[in-house]
Amino acid sequence: MIHIVRQAGPQDAEWINHFLRERWHATTVAVHNELIDAAALPAMMTENRQGLATYRRQGDDAELVTINAYPAGNGVGTALIESLATRLEAEGCARLWLTMTNDNLLALRFYLRRGFRLIQVRPDAIDDARKLKPSIPTVGEFGIPMHDELDLCRLLMKWSVAFLPPWSRR
Repeated sequence: MIHIVRQAGPQDAEWINHFLRERWHATTVAVHNELIDAAALPAMMTENRQGLATYRRQGDDAELVTINAYPAGNGVGTALIESLATRLEAEGCARLWLTMTNDNLLALRFYLRRGFRLIQVRPDAIDDARKLKPSIPTVGEFGIPMHDELDLCRLLMKWSVAFLPPWSRR
């Protein structure tokens, strides 16, 4: 099945807000020691509204902040990642970063199969994030305790290298 992906516009704001709240139980994400309002970010979405990816640019880098596909396993997530990577590369972006929790093994497999590489593990970062967002669960998928953040990167330009994500360079 071919999934048509497009840049979200102002007309999609209400749907994006609803979709994020349905999937994340909020529009804010606590990650690498900051709160990010995903609903306020640029977004790519599928035309049939089965998927959404929010992101932000930081110089030569971009960060995938949220991604959701419904239902999972039908190519929507891959279409979002590839469309976003193509768009960012055309804009001169060198790297696409993301941060995930240590319990999300299915997502780790998904990202690794789509060209992302594990760059660093930040022990106890989820424990710190709970100070910003207490609703973050302590136990995640497969009964795995959630403590650490994993930073992954996909190189978009052949000349680029991935040392540390932009939030680690501050």
